[in-house]
Amino acid sequence: MKLDEIRESSIFPVGGENKDYAQYFVGTSYLNMISLEQVIIGNVTFEPACRNNWHIHHADKGGGQMLLVTAGRGYYQEWGKEARELRAGDIVHIPANVKHWHGAAPDSAFQHLAIEVPGENCSTEWCEPVSDEDYGKLR
Repeated sequence: MKLDEIRESSIFPVGGENKDYAQYFVGTSYLNMISLEQVIIGNVTFEPACRNNWHIHHADKGGGQMLLVTAGRGYYQEWGKEARELRAGDIVHIPANVKHWHGAAPDSAFQHLAIEVPGENCSTEWCEPVSDEDYGKLR
């Protein structure tokens, strides 16, 4: 899927280039914050081969993240586990305190809604990029 196809078909606007978090991504992503009240929801769109760094959503209680995939093809991977391919309609429940990454497949743009699960003392720790070698092993 091409980025223009996502722009034309998405029910949520793609948003502007994600410059505030660009240091935590390999490639170009776009961010449109859908909700900043009650539950934080961001519409994140990745150009082909774009992925975020390994990261952890810390929380003392509750917390974590949910991904609702809305377009394209991408991946989700937890530290020490195999990557999981994602397509529109897939849902990923990411527990608090689990190191992981997510992003687009090499040949497809990718979009998901990222929902921050409310919790106590929540923070995000950004870690190292997903290596080109590891990313290159994905289908």
